[in-house]
Amino acid sequence: MGRSKTDHFTEQQNQIALIAKALGHPARVAIIDHLLKVNACIGNAILEEIPLAQPTISQHLKVLRDANLIKGTIDGNAICYCINETTFELLNSYFQNITTHVIHQNCC
Repeated sequence: MGRSKTDHFTEQQNQIALIAKALGHPARVAIIDHLLKVNACIGNAILEEIPLAQPTISQHLKVLRDANLIKGTIDGNAICYCINETTFELLNSYFQNITTHVIHQNCC
């Protein structure tokens, strides 16, 4: 069996692409914005904030978890979600690197 196309790229390139894809839906961006405001919350609080059905919210949370943008801890019968700082530090470093190169580059 042949190599997958992602094998041609670095681990960081694949990780940034996964993060970008996860952030590619406004509902997921809204969930991240909500978690930034409240620091951490139970999944049901997200349902009150985002006007989507519970199964849809659950699917978006799964995508965000799979991209390591959020993490969750079990709190009784519910899951308490919060931002995964490590992933956002990676994202911040990536965009700072881009910004530094763009500012110091003369382009057509």
